[in-house]
Amino acid sequence: MAKRYATGTLAVQDVGLEIGRGDFLALLGPSGCGKSTLLRMIAGLDAPSAGRIDWADPAARRDIGFVFQEPTLMPWSSALRNVALPLELAGVPRHEAAARAREMLARVELAGFEDAYPRQLSGGMRMRVSIARALVTKPRLLLMDEPFAALDEITRFRLNNDLLKLWQAERFTVVFVTHSVFESVFLAERIVVMAPRPGRIVAELHVPAEDRAAEEFRTSPIYAAHCREVSHALSDAMAA
Repeated sequence: MAKRYATGTLAVQDVGLEIGRGDFLALLGPSGCGKSTLLRMIAGLDAPSAGRIDWADPAARRDIGFVFQEPTLMPWSSALRNVALPLELAGVPRHEAAARAREMLARVELAGFEDAYPRQLSGGMRMRVSIARALVTKPRLLLMDEPFAALDEITRFRLNNDLLKLWQAERFTVVFVTHSVFESVFLAERIVVMAPRPGRIVAELHVPAEDRAAEEFRTSPIYAAHCREVSHALSDAMAA
Protein backbone atom coordinates (compact mmCIF):
# COMPACT_ATOMS: atom_id res chain seq x y z
CA MET A 1 0.00 0.00 0.00
CA ALA A 2 1.22 3.52 -0.79
CA LYS A 3 0.13 7.12 -0.34
CA ARG A 4 1.25 9.99 -2.53
CA TYR A 5 -0.27 13.41 -1.87
CA ALA A 6 -1.29 15.93 -4.53
CA THR A 7 1.89 17.89 -3.75
CA GLY A 8 3.90 14.93 -5.02
CA THR A 9 5.08 13.87 -1.56
CA LEU A 10 5.32 10.10 -1.23
CA ALA A 11 4.33 9.61 2.41
CA VAL A 12 4.03 5.81 2.52
CA GLN A 13 5.43 3.16 0.19
CA ASP A 14 5.12 -0.62 -0.03
CA VAL A 15 3.48 -1.08 3.37
CA GLY A 16 1.98 -4.47 4.08
CA LEU A 17 0.52 -5.04 7.52
CA GLU A 18 -1.88 -7.60 8.98
CA ILE A 19 -3.73 -6.69 12.17
CA GLY A 20 -5.53 -9.41 14.10
CA ARG A 21 -8.60 -9.09 16.29
CA GLY A 22 -7.62 -8.09 19.81
CA ASP A 23 -4.09 -7.01 18.85
CA PHE A 24 -2.40 -4.10 20.56
CA LEU A 25 -0.05 -2.82 17.87
CA ALA A 26 2.23 0.21 18.11
CA LEU A 27 3.49 2.13 15.08
CA LEU A 28 6.88 3.54 16.08
CA GLY A 29 9.07 5.87 14.05
CA PRO A 30 10.38 9.41 13.59
CA SER A 31 8.24 12.34 12.52
CA GLY A 32 7.31 12.22 8.85
CA CYS A 33 7.52 8.44 8.45
CA GLY A 34 3.82 8.05 7.64
CA LYS A 35 2.48 6.70 10.93
CA SER A 36 -0.45 9.12 11.09
CA THR A 37 -1.05 8.68 7.36
CA LEU A 38 -1.45 4.93 7.88
CA LEU A 39 -3.85 5.54 10.73
CA ARG A 40 -5.96 7.90 8.64
CA MET A 41 -6.13 5.37 5.79
CA ILE A 42 -7.23 2.62 8.17
CA ALA A 43 -9.92 4.95 9.50
CA GLY A 44 -11.12 5.78 5.99
CA LEU A 45 -10.22 9.46 6.40
CA ASP A 46 -7.71 9.15 3.56
CA ALA A 47 -7.50 6.81 0.58
CA PRO A 48 -4.41 4.87 -0.52
CA SER A 49 -2.84 5.93 -3.81
CA ALA A 50 -1.95 2.30 -4.50
CA GLY A 51 -3.01 -0.94 -2.89
CA ARG A 52 -6.00 -1.46 -0.66
CA ILE A 53 -7.17 -2.24 2.86
CA ASP A 54 -8.98 -5.56 3.20
CA TRP A 55 -11.31 -6.25 6.13
CA ALA A 56 -12.09 -9.79 7.25
CA ASP A 57 -15.46 -8.40 8.36
CA PRO A 58 -16.43 -5.38 6.20
CA ALA A 59 -18.83 -4.20 8.93
CA ALA A 60 -15.83 -3.61 11.20
CA ARG A 61 -14.71 -0.63 9.12
CA ARG A 62 -17.72 1.27 10.50
CA ASP A 63 -16.94 0.21 14.07
CA ILE A 64 -13.91 2.41 14.79
CA GLY A 65 -12.97 4.81 17.58
CA PHE A 66 -10.31 7.46 16.93
CA VAL A 67 -8.30 9.40 19.52
CA PHE A 68 -6.35 12.29 18.02
CA GLN A 69 -3.20 14.03 19.28
CA GLU A 70 -5.39 16.75 20.81
CA PRO A 71 -8.60 15.98 22.72
CA THR A 72 -10.72 17.97 20.17
CA LEU A 73 -13.58 18.40 22.63
CA MET A 74 -16.48 20.79 22.16
CA PRO A 75 -15.64 23.64 24.56
CA TRP A 76 -19.30 24.62 25.01
CA SER A 77 -20.34 21.15 26.19
CA SER A 78 -19.77 19.31 29.45
CA ALA A 79 -17.66 16.17 29.69
CA LEU A 80 -20.86 14.11 29.75
CA ARG A 81 -22.26 15.74 26.62
CA ASN A 82 -18.93 15.38 24.80
CA VAL A 83 -18.84 11.64 25.53
CA ALA A 84 -22.50 11.10 24.71
CA LEU A 85 -22.25 12.83 21.33
CA PRO A 86 -21.30 9.75 19.19
CA LEU A 87 -24.21 7.82 20.66
CA GLU A 88 -26.68 10.62 20.01
CA LEU A 89 -25.42 10.94 16.42
CA ALA A 90 -26.03 7.20 16.05
CA GLY A 91 -29.64 7.68 17.13
CA VAL A 92 -29.37 6.40 20.70
CA PRO A 93 -32.04 8.04 22.89
CA ARG A 94 -30.60 10.90 24.90
CA HIS A 95 -31.27 9.41 28.34
CA GLU A 96 -29.61 6.12 27.34
CA ALA A 97 -26.66 7.95 25.75
CA ALA A 98 -26.18 9.96 28.96
CA ALA A 99 -26.23 6.81 31.10
CA ARG A 100 -23.65 5.08 28.92
CA ALA A 101 -21.49 8.22 28.83
CA ARG A 102 -21.63 8.47 32.62
CA GLU A 103 -20.55 4.82 32.92
CA MET A 104 -17.64 5.34 30.52
CA LEU A 105 -16.46 8.46 32.34
CA ALA A 106 -16.37 6.41 35.52
CA ARG A 107 -14.26 3.77 33.77
CA VAL A 108 -11.65 6.40 32.86
CA GLU A 109 -11.68 7.66 36.46
CA LEU A 110 -13.70 10.82 35.85
CA ALA A 111 -16.73 10.06 37.99
CA GLY A 112 -17.83 13.34 39.54
CA PHE A 113 -16.62 15.43 36.59
CA GLU A 114 -19.60 14.80 34.31
CA ASP A 115 -20.71 18.45 34.41
CA ALA A 116 -17.23 19.96 34.05
CA TYR A 117 -16.37 21.85 30.86
CA PRO A 118 -13.07 21.23 29.01
CA ARG A 119 -11.61 24.54 30.25
CA GLN A 120 -12.09 23.30 33.81
CA LEU A 121 -10.13 20.08 33.24
CA SER A 122 -6.39 19.39 33.14
CA GLY A 123 -4.74 18.17 29.95
CA GLY A 124 -4.75 14.59 31.20
CA MET A 125 -8.41 14.80 32.17
CA ARG A 126 -9.35 16.20 28.77
CA MET A 127 -7.56 13.27 27.14
CA ARG A 128 -9.49 10.87 29.39
CA VAL A 129 -12.72 12.44 28.13
CA SER A 130 -11.49 11.97 24.56
CA ILE A 131 -10.73 8.29 25.22
CA ALA A 132 -14.13 7.82 26.86
CA ARG A 133 -15.81 9.38 23.82
CA ALA A 134 -13.92 7.01 21.49
CA LEU A 135 -14.84 3.94 23.55
CA VAL A 136 -18.44 4.75 24.46
CA THR A 137 -19.74 3.14 21.26
CA LYS A 138 -17.78 -0.04 22.11
CA PRO A 139 -15.75 -0.04 18.88
CA ARG A 140 -13.94 -3.14 17.72
CA LEU A 141 -10.96 -1.05 16.59
CA LEU A 142 -9.42 1.87 18.48
CA LEU A 143 -6.98 4.10 16.57
CA MET A 144 -4.78 6.40 18.69
CA ASP A 145 -2.55 9.05 17.13
CA GLU A 146 0.09 9.99 19.75
CA PRO A 147 -2.63 10.77 22.29
CA PHE A 148 -0.29 11.28 25.25
CA ALA A 149 2.66 13.02 23.57
CA ALA A 150 1.88 16.51 24.94
CA LEU A 151 1.35 15.37 28.53
CA ASP A 152 3.79 15.41 31.40
CA GLU A 153 5.55 12.12 32.17
CA ILE A 154 3.59 11.29 35.32
CA THR A 155 0.22 11.85 33.61
CA ARG A 156 1.41 9.89 30.59
CA PHE A 157 2.39 6.93 32.78
CA ARG A 158 -0.99 6.95 34.49
CA LEU A 159 -2.87 7.07 31.19
CA ASN A 160 -0.70 4.28 29.78
CA ASN A 161 -1.67 2.15 32.79
CA ASP A 162 -5.35 2.98 32.45
CA LEU A 163 -5.42 2.29 28.70
CA LEU A 164 -3.75 -1.07 29.21
CA LYS A 165 -6.30 -2.03 31.87
CA LEU A 166 -9.19 -1.08 29.57
CA TRP A 167 -7.70 -3.11 26.71
CA GLN A 168 -7.07 -6.13 28.93
CA ALA A 169 -10.67 -6.00 30.13
CA GLU A 170 -12.35 -5.46 26.75
CA ARG A 171 -9.82 -6.81 24.20
CA PHE A 172 -10.73 -4.38 21.46
CA THR A 173 -8.06 -3.99 18.76
CA VAL A 174 -5.67 -1.05 19.18
CA VAL A 175 -3.33 0.64 16.69
CA PHE A 176 -1.29 3.17 18.65
CA VAL A 177 1.05 5.74 17.05
CA THR A 178 3.99 6.86 19.17
CA HIS A 179 7.51 8.33 19.03
CA SER A 180 8.41 6.71 22.35
CA VAL A 181 10.32 3.44 22.55
CA PHE A 182 9.42 3.15 26.25
CA GLU A 183 5.70 3.70 25.65
CA SER A 184 5.59 1.22 22.77
CA VAL A 185 7.23 -1.54 24.82
CA PHE A 186 5.01 -0.94 27.84
CA LEU A 187 1.75 -0.94 25.88
CA ALA A 188 2.04 -3.05 22.77
CA GLU A 189 2.28 -6.74 22.03
CA ARG A 190 3.51 -5.93 18.53
CA ILE A 191 5.78 -3.00 17.66
CA VAL A 192 6.06 -2.04 14.01
CA VAL A 193 9.11 0.16 13.33
CA MET A 194 8.94 2.54 10.36
CA ALA A 195 11.72 4.28 8.45
CA PRO A 196 11.60 7.96 7.40
CA ARG A 197 9.88 9.22 4.27
CA PRO A 198 8.80 7.48 2.23
CA GLY A 199 7.41 5.61 5.22
CA ARG A 200 7.96 1.89 5.12
CA ILE A 201 8.05 -0.93 7.63
CA VAL A 202 11.58 -2.10 8.42
CA ALA A 203 11.05 -4.24 11.53
CA GLU A 204 8.38 -5.85 13.66
CA LEU A 205 9.11 -6.86 17.24
CA HIS A 206 7.02 -8.72 19.79
CA VAL A 207 6.68 -8.41 23.55
CA PRO A 208 5.39 -11.84 24.68
CA ALA A 209 2.55 -12.00 27.18
CA GLU A 210 4.71 -13.96 29.61
CA ASP A 211 7.27 -11.12 29.64
CA ARG A 212 4.59 -8.49 30.18
CA ALA A 213 3.31 -10.50 33.16
CA ALA A 214 6.51 -9.75 35.10
CA GLU A 215 5.89 -7.96 38.38
CA GLU A 216 6.47 -4.19 38.02
CA PHE A 217 7.09 -4.74 34.30
CA ARG A 218 8.08 -1.12 33.65
CA THR A 219 11.07 -1.37 36.01
CA SER A 220 12.00 -4.98 35.27
CA PRO A 221 15.15 -6.21 33.46
CA ILE A 222 12.85 -7.81 30.87
CA TYR A 223 11.35 -4.42 30.03
CA ALA A 224 14.82 -2.85 29.76
CA ALA A 225 15.93 -5.63 27.41
CA HIS A 226 12.93 -5.11 25.11
CA CYS A 227 13.55 -1.34 25.13
CA ARG A 228 17.15 -1.91 24.03
CA GLU A 229 16.02 -4.21 21.23
CA VAL A 230 13.42 -1.73 19.98
CA SER A 231 15.88 1.19 20.28
CA HIS A 232 18.39 -0.65 18.10
CA ALA A 233 15.68 -1.38 15.52
CA LEU A 234 14.67 2.30 15.52
CA SER A 235 18.29 3.42 15.05
CA ASP A 236 18.63 1.04 12.10
CA ALA A 237 15.37 2.37 10.65
CA MET A 238 16.53 5.98 10.81
CA ALA A 239 19.73 5.02 9.00
CA ALA A 240 17.88 3.07 6.30
